[in-house]
Amino acid sequence: MRPGRHLVAVASGQTTKMCPVSAPLNVDSIRRAPKVLLHDHLDGGLRPQTVLELADEVGYRDLPTDDADALGRWFREAADSGSLVRYLETFTHTVAVMQRPEAVNRVARECALDLAADGVVYAEVRMAPELLTPAMPIEEAVEAILDGFAKGSAEATAAGTPITVGTLLCAMRQNDRWNEVARLVVRHRDAGVVGFDLAGPEIGFPPDRHPPAIALLDRAGAHRTVHAGEAAGIDSIVAALDGARAERLGHGVRVADEVADDGTLGPVAQRVLDQQVPLEVAPSSNVQTGAYPALAEHPVGRLHRLGFAVTLNTDNRLMSGVSATSEIADVAATFDWGWDDVQAVTERALTAAFVPEAERARLLTDVVRPGYAALRA
Repeated sequence: MRPGRHLVAVASGQTTKMCPVSAPLNVDSIRRAPKVLLHDHLDGGLRPQTVLELADEVGYRDLPTDDADALGRWFREAADSGSLVRYLETFTHTVAVMQRPEAVNRVARECALDLAADGVVYAEVRMAPELLTPAMPIEEAVEAILDGFAKGSAEATAAGTPITVGTLLCAMRQNDRWNEVARLVVRHRDAGVVGFDLAGPEIGFPPDRHPPAIALLDRAGAHRTVHAGEAAGIDSIVAALDGARAERLGHGVRVADEVADDGTLGPVAQRVLDQQVPLEVAPSSNVQTGAYPALAEHPVGRLHRLGFAVTLNTDNRLMSGVSATSEIADVAATFDWGWDDVQAVTERALTAAFVPEAERARLLTDVVRPGYAALRA
């Protein structure tokens, strides 16, 4: 019997036959489901034990505790504190221990292994290499990321949990290294880099602030996603689409600002819906940073119901204490989703992925659809 397949007895006249029913939609079954992840930050997903060991290797003494379990709790509580200072402090620690190529390589390798163990079959993980340059050339930082993902993916595949990981390189909005990062995206796009991202503060730093970088990406036909519609609203979304020509919106949930209670849409929301612009939604992260007071009040359920191209993502697994499985499970329980909904957001994510068409078709035909069929048969 295939995993997730259950049989129930059904009486028919004088005979009794066994009919399959879907696996229950719970954490265990969702973990077995093939998942696609588009928005996950490398420096937001370290293992607590790895943070401790890397800190010890370089003599970093500013961590709040030397116990892995306590450190994991500290990251979640600090990020959930409502204090922007404490939230940003969490990344100060993770970036501080990643200031060597071997450390970056280890973190990327473990990221691939952790995602694969959680049932993720395709992931795009992002990192701003400029955050690693105080101690290494930016090119070396990118190569360490790519090598780590390649090692982790190969190990996971050999262990029977195959995964493909693509790298998104972020430029920080508030800094002036956009051109440099754009060139790295183009240079390494045949070696695992799948696209460009803009991260950092939305307000005050528009996504077209460095037109030469956008023009370089345009000339090369390079993919891009932009953090927008997270801390800032509709104007940020318009700027990402028109100014940076974003193919996807990182978060993008503030499009709900133009969705009335009766489902009537404003012009930008209608555009995002009509064009099926993929939304890289990370509900737990949005609640944690104060965009919404609770998951039940998050617009992900409403946006999905209205037909927006919603995908579900982790953002920062360490800080939010989440996995791809837990995020789907929590959203499904909160908004009464079934397997149709979970498969829909998975297939949407695969459609939106910056992956060659042949690989997309293979994953859809050979991995995603058979995986869900096994759980639903």
